[in-house]
Amino acid sequence: MIIFIILLIVSWLAATISGIAGFGGSLIILPAFSFLIGAKKAIPILTIAWMMGNLSRAVFGYKDIQWTPVIYFCIGALPGAILGSMLFVDLPAQLIMKAIGVFLFFILYLRNFNIRYTLPEKWFIPFGALVGFLSSVLGSAGPIGAIGFLSLNFAPTAYVASEAVTAVVMHLTKTIVYGRYALITAEDLRMGIVLGLAMVAGSWTARKFIKQLSGKTFNRFVDILLGLAAISLFIA
Repeated sequence: MIIFIILLIVSWLAATISGIAGFGGSLIILPAFSFLIGAKKAIPILTIAWMMGNLSRAVFGYKDIQWTPVIYFCIGALPGAILGSMLFVDLPAQLIMKAIGVFLFFILYLRNFNIRYTLPEKWFIPFGALVGFLSSVLGSAGPIGAIGFLSLNFAPTAYVASEAVTAVVMHLTKTIVYGRYALITAEDLRMGIVLGLAMVAGSWTARKFIKQLSGKTFNRFVDILLGLAAISLFIA
């Protein structure tokens, strides 16, 4: 019972962080779930919970979604995620993770020295393909996907909601290709739904909180999470 309560709190906290920054929840939830219930059991449960959490972020911010870059991104992400799901076992994941870590540090440098970068909307097709592929290879590529949407300088609520739509599409695609649902027991389904409700609550909390953030505070929070994500890729 105590473990389940901890999982509820972790799920709520992870969804709150992701709901504010658009990514970063996996930095908390994956290590915690793997330690408490084991990585093998955590995967199908998190599949359900994250799906609910991402979907709730998109629903709560539906009016703020910027559909043009989202659609372009998904056009590329779908085949990218499928291809990555088929090839992920044969690629040097550790090397790729470290390369992404270097890239994230480079983006932090650009952001903190006020060097502007903007990804043209039509470039979101190949960008989405890259992120979808890396997401399948590494299990998650949230910080990379966030970088593209951050470059468009949307309002925080629009950025989070738009990024959430792409996360739902990629996660659903990977789930179908991996065939993970065959691993889900009735107990896993119940636990995933309950933890997913905790993530929905976290998304709601984040939605209320993000409206109070100034642009400077929001950018600082995102920078801190980008730095932590880059460091985690080197020590994973």
